Amino acid sequence: MIIRDKYLKRMINAKDTEFIKVITGVRRSGKSTLLLMFKDYLLNNNISEDNIIYINFESALYDDIKNYKDLYNYVKEKIKIDKTYLLLDEVQNVESWEKAINSFKVDFNIDIYITGSNAYLLSSELSTLLSGRYIEIKMYPLSFKEFLLFNNYDNNNLDDKFIEYLKYGGLPAITLIKNNDELVLSYLNDIYNTIVKKDIIDRNNIKDTALLENIIKYLSNNIGSPISATKISAYLNSNKIGQKSNHQTIDNYLNMLEKSFIMYKADRTDVRSKALLKTLGKYYISDTGIRNIILGFRNIDEGHLLENVVYLELLRRGFKVNIGKSGEFEVDFVAENPNTVKYFQVTKTLADENVKKRELRSLESINNNYEKIILTMDKPLNNDYNGIKIINIINWLLEE
Repeated sequence: MIIRDKYLKRMINAKDTEFIKVITGVRRSGKSTLLLMFKDYLLNNNISEDNIIYINFESALYDDIKNYKDLYNYVKEKIKIDKTYLLLDEVQNVESWEKAINSFKVDFNIDIYITGSNAYLLSSELSTLLSGRYIEIKMYPLSFKEFLLFNNYDNNNLDDKFIEYLKYGGLPAITLIKNNDELVLSYLNDIYNTIVKKDIIDRNNIKDTALLENIIKYLSNNIGSPISATKISAYLNSNKIGQKSNHQTIDNYLNMLEKSFIMYKADRTDVRSKALLKTLGKYYISDTGIRNIILGFRNIDEGHLLENVVYLELLRRGFKVNIGKSGEFEVDFVAENPNTVKYFQVTKTLADENVKKRELRSLESINNNYEKIILTMDKPLNNDYNGIKIINIINWLLEE
């Protein structure tokens, strides 16, 4: 296993704190492997195997654990007198599991780590039971830097390797089968279907599955474009795609897509007043390979995929990411953390002078001293326009 240091360090730093560690992320992004890496870390640091309870609820070995009482009784029988480390993988498969977790914290000397593939893991019921007592560790598919590491690639011909990354995405297992297009297509298709069926359709008892599929296709085809439920409804109805839909139903489906981690929403904010605007946010997909399996690999739009890659990378680096409105201009990303704010424009090339002026104008309209950056596939040499940095996107992705 190749260690994903950033995530493992977060778990190690949270070890033996009173908080429950909740690892979230889209299916097959590496959560299960991370949990096993952490188990190895414990063993390598003199924690006895008798003091580690590891359960993967996607294994048939644990089919008899159906609800929180079954889970409580199973773990209770395994617990020793000493401190116990409880690692639960895909725990959302157990009915009312959060009640067992709450009881473990009350009844035993225990350090708890759980994973799940949808945001219902952090539902209001869990938040109520465990209010202020859990830490969420958000896991994403491989960054480009990790993609190079997993493939054992050097830094030669990085442009070609980046195109490969855009095409296949960053799900870790892809690196094992990427030389077999048939296997890649099958793997990505299986993951997509599992997310849609298990995390959305079955979880929410959806009847109109055709509408859901059409919404996913619409979002995938409009990555980085301003979107609203009303806009999607108007498009589907005017093109007579499926049965007539209303914006409230679509809004519900959009919320379900976010909770499954297949889609992320970036809200729109006014850069000057810092007010959150209620309309026309943008949606980004959790993995470009999944996007390409939805729309077809012949329909790869590098421009929009670049924006998607930057959005996910900013999330990986710990930023809260919105899209910005600055007067009459649009700013691709407003990235904030407790220490700073950064503004980004993303464009494939600045070779067209009109494009260059447009991208610069959006950032020039922001009247503050925070960092302003244009990311592009061009290879500028230390270009700086009135304090606005122009950076090659691949160089930027490899910074950290």
